[in-house]
Amino acid sequence: MSERRTAIVTGAGSGVGQAVAIELVKQDWNVAILGRRESALRETVELAGPERAGQLLVIPCNIGAPDEVETMGRTVREKWGSVQALVNSAGTNTKERSFDVLSTDDFREIIDVNLNGSFYCAQAVLPGMREQRSGTIVNIVSEAGLWANTKSGPSYICAKFGQSGLTKAINAEERVNGIRACAIYPGDINTPLLDKRPNPPAMELRPKMLQPADLVACVMLCLNLPPNAVAEEILLRPA
Repeated sequence: MSERRTAIVTGAGSGVGQAVAIELVKQDWNVAILGRRESALRETVELAGPERAGQLLVIPCNIGAPDEVETMGRTVREKWGSVQALVNSAGTNTKERSFDVLSTDDFREIIDVNLNGSFYCAQAVLPGMREQRSGTIVNIVSEAGLWANTKSGPSYICAKFGQSGLTKAINAEERVNGIRACAIYPGDINTPLLDKRPNPPAMELRPKMLQPADLVACVMLCLNLPPNAVAEEILLRPA
């Protein structure tokens, strides 16, 4: 067991999840990093630096598969004991996303990753958080979880509205157990997910968007607030 605080970060092989994981280890957390591709997770370990490698636990995991998430939760508990934070950062979309081209299989996959995975991971950590009477769950949602738009597609929008509701449900039921949840609603973020759009934005526009570091600052705010306070919703846009 470790005296360091422990976090689980999904989607940690790139983008926001990777940036959050690296910042957490810099702030002396142990971090279980989740993603489908082990090679991408290994890149996160390399970016964190050799002196931090022991604080990172690489767990290849399809968070849309409840049996894999259950195994992940057991692995983290056996390694480090209790979990103080969960950051649901994994997200996906498809280029064929509008109603006229969206397939049933793609709809299900997007719901599985963006919504169901957040639920499965929350279910994996909530029993331990109840026992210790504390814990923070941060869901990286999207402004698409507040209002529909034409660029995100119906599957992504449905998933993100659901993820927003999941956050509110956790606060409604679990605040009596000392557990808090925050939904962060960012606008466009300069991550590889942009390249899955039917018409990806030009490279020269991307520096003007939100950057992963901007989301990291919000996540750390949520985690570092005094235990009697919760930032339930953060709407983040480029200035």
